[in-house]
Amino acid sequence: MNRSRRRFLAAAAGAALAPQLIGRAEAAAAYEPGTYEPATHEPGAWARVPQIRRRIRPPRFPRRTFPVTDHGAVGDGATMCTDAFRQAIAACATAGGGRVLVPAGTYLTGAIHLADNVELHLEAGATIKFSRNPADYLPVVYTRYEGVELMNYSPFVYAYDRTNVAITGSGTIDGQADATHWWDWSGDPPPAEKPDKALLAAMAEQGVPVAERVFGAGHYLRPNLIQLYRCRNVLIEGVTVKDSPMWNIHPVLCTNVTIREVTVDSPNGPNNDGCDPESCVDVLIERCEFNTGDDCVAIKAGKNADGRRVNAPAMNVLVDSCVMRDGNGGVTIGSETTGGVRWVFAWNCTMSSPNLERAVRVKTNPDRGGYVRDVYFRDITVAQAADSVIEVALNYENKDTGPYYPDVGAIDIRRLRAGRAPRAFYLIGNPANPIRGVRVTDSVFEEMAEDDVVRDVTDLVLRNVWINGRRVTT
Repeated sequence: MNRSRRRFLAAAAGAALAPQLIGRAEAAAAYEPGTYEPATHEPGAWARVPQIRRRIRPPRFPRRTFPVTDHGAVGDGATMCTDAFRQAIAACATAGGGRVLVPAGTYLTGAIHLADNVELHLEAGATIKFSRNPADYLPVVYTRYEGVELMNYSPFVYAYDRTNVAITGSGTIDGQADATHWWDWSGDPPPAEKPDKALLAAMAEQGVPVAERVFGAGHYLRPNLIQLYRCRNVLIEGVTVKDSPMWNIHPVLCTNVTIREVTVDSPNGPNNDGCDPESCVDVLIERCEFNTGDDCVAIKAGKNADGRRVNAPAMNVLVDSCVMRDGNGGVTIGSETTGGVRWVFAWNCTMSSPNLERAVRVKTNPDRGGYVRDVYFRDITVAQAADSVIEVALNYENKDTGPYYPDVGAIDIRRLRAGRAPRAFYLIGNPANPIRGVRVTDSVFEEMAEDDVVRDVTDLVLRNVWINGRRVTT
């Protein structure tokens, strides 16, 4: 091992952790940001996983079926079916719930709003194609844009404050975004989202009530493809989603969420994250495949002033047996960490692509604040990555100082095997606020081209870690 690698990897040893948590109130009471608690040794932490899984139960629905074609929908890809979807969902909800069925065919529509006890089911050969006309996503609804609440264009499939909602089947949900529809709002020249992002951030900092943060028509903040907001008992299963204006699947402030055997195929769009559970409790993401233009799975908890106002953590998130292809990060936490993120477990995942930049990623900065604690990965296979295999960066957007230092640590990674990448580790704390506690055990990094970057980190522990055929220890 060369001297620079020895210097980068020099750090002290970590120890053991912390209390059992179930809900948001317990999390707030039991963890005070700024306190340091090193990661729990196995099997203590992993013993929580079956407890969490037992609480995550998909909703069940009455055996009633309401085909959208009975309400005037035509699957010719040209007829607008917005009213047909609305009527079928209303009829289903009025009857006490059931399945709104989308038969084989291509259905063009505007926003779809789900109701209590409604399962939207796409049969094999069914495609829902969303209109490219922004007016079809008005009136504005209560939503979140990059961690900040506002009134904006409706997400394409949306539910607010609902119980027992599902999107299932083997069909496709197609946002139809492309370089001249929605995605062009992300850059320059106008129309562009940058002025509206600055305006929304200023409103949040000034404490403007959400009801007065009205965007939508005449503004350029892109909606999500699927957003379920303040919902309980959520299931998304089997479907393929593609070409969202930005984040594809975005549960917010939800409890008891199952996302299973979903394919996200959206590699070309800006900010096209695969699945972003934000400020949610008890989430299972299993056997999904992600091919995205940004992070594959990104766990979030609100942003800056608005995140401090809402003050809701993301907690008890399980990522099991998923495949990550293109994307900025395989399993990511952040950058919206203000409400805090705790008890994240990922295992049996396969990550590989020349365009997958990082496998494991934590990103935040001193404007975000919050905490990231108790993060556990094991049995991860990374054939190839375009940047660092493991990244923990507290200087996101090149911000090293600020009023709200994030508290990040207690990260435990075991049995990770990486083939080829520029480097194994990119760990950057803040000079006044280090990363506190990263442990990597029984892991192999086979072909790393460059030295690791490790700065402002305390309690880095490497046990039985091999890089380029040499054992690295601390």
